[in-house]
Amino acid sequence: MNFSNITWLDDKGHIKPPIYLYLMLVFIARGWCIFIASLTQASDRAGLVALFYPQKVDFIMALIAGGGALLLYAFVIAERKRSPTWIRPVFNQLKWLLLLLLLLDGILLVERSINSHYLYSWSMGLDGLILFWSFIYLFKSKRLSYYFADWKKES
Repeated sequence: MNFSNITWLDDKGHIKPPIYLYLMLVFIARGWCIFIASLTQASDRAGLVALFYPQKVDFIMALIAGGGALLLYAFVIAERKRSPTWIRPVFNQLKWLLLLLLLLDGILLVERSINSHYLYSWSMGLDGLILFWSFIYLFKSKRLSYYFADWKKES
């Protein structure tokens, strides 16, 4: 018998969100993370942002895409509390909303590579690798698909 699924459940018997789901949301909202980190720099706030996003338009687009990730994070928190119930139909479509955000992030990655004249940088290579892994995880993870289907059941 395989009892590894027991660690997936919380004390109420609901499936806990996978850690990689949180990591994917942080990855998509990395523009906001960099923005918050730049607020801690008293002397040169724009310097940290320019280190990751040399073009201002790339940073603004990352903030827009990251706003969707923050919204999805709010849905995950609402699912953990199982309230309000009007979020349930939206939560059932979370996989497709996450796919849309990953596609948007991929488009922004292509735009960043065009803006850098196709010169390789470690940040873009790492972003592409994490984006690729996220697509695979989104469609192949059993735990993630069980998690998305968990709120469909009556609680």
